[in-house]
Amino acid sequence: GDHFSHDKVMSHRKFCHPRTGSLGFLPKKRASKMTGRIRKFAKDNAAAAPHLTAFTGYKAGMTHVVRDLDKPGSKQHKKEVLEAVTIIETPPMVVVGVVGYVETPRGLRALTTVWASHLSNDVLRRFYKNWSASKRKAFTRYVAKNKADASIMAKEAARIAKYCSVVRVIAHTQMSKLNLRSKTGHIFEIQVNGGRNAQEKVNFAMALLEKEVPVASVFSPSEMVDACSVTKGHGFTGVIKRWGVRKLPRKTHRGLRKVACIGAWHPARVRFSVARAGQHGYFHRTELNKKIYRIGAGYHTDASGNLVTNNASTATDITAKSITPMGGFPHYGEVKHDFVMIKGGVAGPKKRPITLRKTLLPQVKRGALEQIELKFIDTSSKIGHGRFQTKEEASAFLGPMKERPIYATRPETDA
Repeated sequence: GDHFSHDKVMSHRKFCHPRTGSLGFLPKKRASKMTGRIRKFAKDNAAAAPHLTAFTGYKAGMTHVVRDLDKPGSKQHKKEVLEAVTIIETPPMVVVGVVGYVETPRGLRALTTVWASHLSNDVLRRFYKNWSASKRKAFTRYVAKNKADASIMAKEAARIAKYCSVVRVIAHTQMSKLNLRSKTGHIFEIQVNGGRNAQEKVNFAMALLEKEVPVASVFSPSEMVDACSVTKGHGFTGVIKRWGVRKLPRKTHRGLRKVACIGAWHPARVRFSVARAGQHGYFHRTELNKKIYRIGAGYHTDASGNLVTNNASTATDITAKSITPMGGFPHYGEVKHDFVMIKGGVAGPKKRPITLRKTLLPQVKRGALEQIELKFIDTSSKIGHGRFQTKEEASAFLGPMKERPIYATRPETDA
């Protein structure tokens, strides 16, 4: 149809009303797995030292921060801005394997895999449908074979270094450290980039076997990352919610939350581009260019043996407080381990695994290169209209509270 500018009167809605809903995400079907899948890793850079390119955490919730904006030319330059942030709890991941890929005309082909000799229950549970009823014999023969001949792992690692061009580590999350219902870790392949040749990549990966990898060794503050995750599921929904089409007039016969015409007589079939009811949410999505505002350390003891929990303090707000808001994150709880603070929202509900990946392209924009200095992190209650940042602040303001009465048992009476 003809293109009409906004200053002219639209003769009819169908002439310049854009379609509702993108067709770029078809088919709108449920994701096969709950975890965020990395379909493509960043391009290798031989000049850099060997390093991992991704990490996985669990979405805890959101809060807001205050900082001074560093954006010359903007009216907000050097002024305070308030921004929403997402907290992702990231306990250290454990590397349990190294896999090498050979480039073929039809893509990458796995050559061989070297597994660790000791696998924790976090990863062994993933191999069984029913852990309690299983015999838990996974990898026992592999471990026995390696014990009998210690050179097997070295030979397979040498094969990877000789023939492979892509080296990835197999790592799993430590669900046992989190206070979530599941005890089964999520397993991922993480590509090793950097290094002058495959031998350097293999040496780096083999050195990480059976070791914990903290998130601070993979990402750095003010870095841009991509977030791969599965969105919040809404089940089977109609066209109004699923596609955002317009409701029909109030007096419409047989319902108004519908599409009135689903196509012409011919072709005698419904086209794929027509909005229809169906699955909404629980889709896999990759969101590009999310900025890391802070990588916080979890609860730990200092040299004196004191427990350190003040990972939400700033140079401006020196109050000793942890990132967990008063009353905990709703539907999640307390964040006790390392965490990553991401600007804005991240797809998925609470407790959902979020895979963070290094960006595919080098960042050159001024906003991407800005160094973040936080002035204040909000830790007030997220359950209602929070007034206080810490329990100490609340008790100092409210004063001594009336003790709750202890109801004694009713006295016995003689019958």
